[in-house]
Amino acid sequence: MRHALCSVPTPETNEMASMNDYNTQQIEAIRMARQHLRGLPLVQIRWLRNRIRSYMKFRADVARFQGKHFADICSRKCFASQTSACCGREGIITFFADVVINILLSTDKEIDKLLETIERDTGGFNCVYLNESGCLWRVKPIVCEMFLCEHAKQNVLDGNHNLGQQWERLRRRERRYTWPNRPILFDDLEAFFIEAGFDSPLMYLHRSPGLLRLKAKHGLRTEKGT
Repeated sequence: MRHALCSVPTPETNEMASMNDYNTQQIEAIRMARQHLRGLPLVQIRWLRNRIRSYMKFRADVARFQGKHFADICSRKCFASQTSACCGREGIITFFADVVINILLSTDKEIDKLLETIERDTGGFNCVYLNESGCLWRVKPIVCEMFLCEHAKQNVLDGNHNLGQQWERLRRRERRYTWPNRPILFDDLEAFFIEAGFDSPLMYLHRSPGLLRLKAKHGLRTEKGT
């Protein structure tokens, strides 16, 4: 039987009743991932860390590229002037695997900060996870990491064939972890939690009709046991 973390009335459940759907889904996924990972033996934690090693190498390469070529323009356009769609409230798609990876690599203090931030959210333009020092995630969602607004692309990539090719190579590498036309990390991490009895609206690889059709087309499991 699948279950969500807050399946019976508790003070936390009542707290979430006043939140919007986005914040509720986020906080439930964080608590769910934290609960399950805390209960795993060290050997399984080591296996999970090893399983994401290649992905984290990819993320480091993206971070270096972004830091070198986009840090200044993105800080001005998105964070300071708020004229970009990046980091807009409820505009971020968070995969359940994003949550698992971030919780796996975060400290308890960092996780507590995420939960407190959502619980105290009062609305506004920016993403709930964005504060004065930047994103609160240690490993932010892949959609955030790979998003470039048109202004940034025009100013950095347009007219620079070499940089454009580098970015396209990174985008192709991203699909090795997130696009289910083959066995991928994000699908496997969802399945790992589903097999333990957990369920979340953020498990898009097991919920999205389009992604399920793509998985079926390539002979991949579309649900537990199939």
